[in-house]
Amino acid sequence: MLGITDESRLGRSTWLLRLRCTPDAAEQMAGALARRPDTAYVSVISGGTEVMCAMKPRTRQARDELLLNRLQRTPRVTSVSAHCLLHHFYGGPLGWLSKINALSPEEQTTLSPPAIEPATAPVVLDDADEALLAVLSRDGRAPLTELQASTNLPEPAFRRRLDRLRSTGVLYLDVQFNHERLGHDVVAMLWLTVAPSALADGGHTLATHPEVRFAAAITGQANIVAATLHPSTGDLYAYLSDKIGALDGVRTIETTLTLREVKQLTYEPAR
Repeated sequence: MLGITDESRLGRSTWLLRLRCTPDAAEQMAGALARRPDTAYVSVISGGTEVMCAMKPRTRQARDELLLNRLQRTPRVTSVSAHCLLHHFYGGPLGWLSKINALSPEEQTTLSPPAIEPATAPVVLDDADEALLAVLSRDGRAPLTELQASTNLPEPAFRRRLDRLRSTGVLYLDVQFNHERLGHDVVAMLWLTVAPSALADGGHTLATHPEVRFAAAITGQANIVAATLHPSTGDLYAYLSDKIGALDGVRTIETTLTLREVKQLTYEPAR
């Protein structure tokens, strides 16, 4: 379990990157991206010649350095496609695990995050906030004594600071898990081109599907992206045919399969 920062609450953007590489470079590129602190959900897709990841740059300079300089100058990267997340339909604090009914109603109530205040302006962090988030990004189960020590604040002030980060939606807890142990061997990314008039309805409908663990509106040729889990390729086919096919306004769909997940929330090198 890790403490995750919702970048949108801080006025920052999240990007999805698709990097097409020469056949011998994808694994190496995925590993390099996974080791960066500003990436998540790094995977090798498309027959082993494409890498996809989520990027959360803290500044415009950091974004431009990666997108305009470093990746463009990497010899074995043949193309870069960057998509800015415009609106989350599902994901983040509403994790996919909430859809599998693994918890009793009492457990769900106990573990539910606090109500999030409506956003009126980006939240501004100070050094104590940054120190607190840094500890939780490494261990969401860090004891309160360690968290308080990181801020150098007295206990009442520390607790108010922690409550503020959670109530404003800046901080939420997420779980890294092995989906295959839950019977989902097929991981897919769906890139949908939807008529603008059907964008919101389509995204909200996707959010209700048990197969969907993440869905968002994005920039680019496709305007909705969804991450889905399925027991088999047959189940993926049925999902595309029955549920995606029933969505109004869908003009095109591209489906990519994940061959290997290199990083979810944090990087764990292979042993």
